[in-house]
Amino acid sequence: MEIIGIVKKLFDTQKFDSGFQKREIVLTTEEPYSQNILIEFIQDKVDLLENIKLKDKVKIFINLRGREWKNPEGIIRYFNSVQGWKIEYFSTEKSSNKLSSTPSSPLSPDDFDDLPF
Repeated sequence: MEIIGIVKKLFDTQKFDSGFQKREIVLTTEEPYSQNILIEFIQDKVDLLENIKLKDKVKIFINLRGREWKNPEGIIRYFNSVQGWKIEYFSTEKSSNKLSSTPSSPLSPDDFDDLPF
């Protein structure tokens, strides 16, 4: 899955005694009812946020994670997280350049010679 949006908040890296580390980012989607999505990058993926700045438009590739937790009273709760594993700068100019750089050619009758029917 992927999410495209503008970087609204970039948190500092959190490091724990166990060696675990994570860094979170908030991405605001660009749609009629925009959403502020908290995405976490963990362990070696923290480094992917090194050059990201506030207000950058990015595409983040994500995985949804869910876990079950039983509290001391025996009540089961469920938690979800959104984990990023790849990030790219997003530009509509690059996308349109790729489309316009591909020349289009009309089809000829010879193009259909290899059809199986």
